[in-house]
Amino acid sequence: MAILKDNPTIKSKRKMKVKFTLTLFLTTTIFCTNILGQDFIKTTPKNSIDTFIENKMLETGIVGIGACIIVDKKVIWTNGYGYADKENRIPFTPSTIMNVASIAKTFTGVCIMKAVEEGKVSLDEDINKYLPFEVINPNYPNDKITLRHLATHTSGLTDRHPFYGDSLYYYDAKKPEPLGEFLKNYFVKSGKHYSSENFLNAKPSTNRAYSNIGAGLAGYIIELQTGQKLNDYAKKYIFKPLKMSNTGWALSEIKIKNHSKLYSNQGDSTAQIPLYEMTTYPDGGIRTSVNDLSKFFISLLNDGKYKKARILKKETVDEMIRFQHTETNKPENVNIKKLNQGIFWATKLGATRIGHNGADLGVRTFMLSDLTKEIGVIIFFNTELSEDNEGKYFDIYEELYKYGEDLKTKTTNR
Repeated sequence: MAILKDNPTIKSKRKMKVKFTLTLFLTTTIFCTNILGQDFIKTTPKNSIDTFIENKMLETGIVGIGACIIVDKKVIWTNGYGYADKENRIPFTPSTIMNVASIAKTFTGVCIMKAVEEGKVSLDEDINKYLPFEVINPNYPNDKITLRHLATHTSGLTDRHPFYGDSLYYYDAKKPEPLGEFLKNYFVKSGKHYSSENFLNAKPSTNRAYSNIGAGLAGYIIELQTGQKLNDYAKKYIFKPLKMSNTGWALSEIKIKNHSKLYSNQGDSTAQIPLYEMTTYPDGGIRTSVNDLSKFFISLLNDGKYKKARILKKETVDEMIRFQHTETNKPENVNIKKLNQGIFWATKLGATRIGHNGADLGVRTFMLSDLTKEIGVIIFFNTELSEDNEGKYFDIYEELYKYGEDLKTKTTNR
């Protein structure tokens, strides 16, 4: 078995998540990065955007890509490139299923807001009212932490490296440690994972620090207060209404034959990464397709509605995606001209886009719209690149966004 140990590029790649040292068990087949000659599958005639993306794939060794462009709340372009399974030459299409990393937090955000609608939680209540154990920052034991703090990454709870990353990935169908058990062990002094380093020396709301453990805790609170597992709650209020038939929170919930293989390219070769599940699934465990995710994204851009289905009230969506920080009410380390935050919803690219990105082992994803919600782009990459090639993801995103602008102009002028 080929093994990739403690690769430093992997630590830096998860910029949306945690930097950590992790041993990856890889499959026996190592692939050459030269993918010249592979058959690219199209749903539209080949044009300049296809050529651009294919060239970037050749440059980097990206194995498969799925993407769509949303204009005025409608999908007007979608395509797949390369392979979901390179060895067996199975094409990557907009229906291919893949884990989407931190984009999953937006689903957790919708579940929070649905529970708010139902009166089961409040964004501003002390989370200890909802938990069977207490979460207390030892640096500020008298300051309450709220769901709003968790969902805006201002709670003062932090992902302790390298422990946090090393402990959360389970391969070969091994079942993760139960979420509640892990959280109790992480936050309670008597717990086996407890450390003072699990907390920042900052009062809630005064410091923004991206926190996956905070998302895991928020999802767990929703499970406790609704009496349903997060996957079941999401299925009832998101997946079924939107007819997201290729979406789930666990491998057992999706058609595994439609799931993309995952890859890692570190410069001169591409290796396959086994599929995995996570302990803190609310922060990154969703598996879906470009086609399914487009329905979810449109519903958030369209006041909670997709076609005849509604997942949240308009006022609830407004609260979820509004910018929570202002000049007079913001964390000390945030410049709101460059960064702002909703409920597990954020600005990106210098506050010129809204939505969420995702980065995980073998995965890079984008789900972003302009601030006016007129042009949205979703992209799935099933290949993790070296740090030197990180910018190539953004090159492809920017080119697709420009193409979306062109398509919007053409549709407007018809």
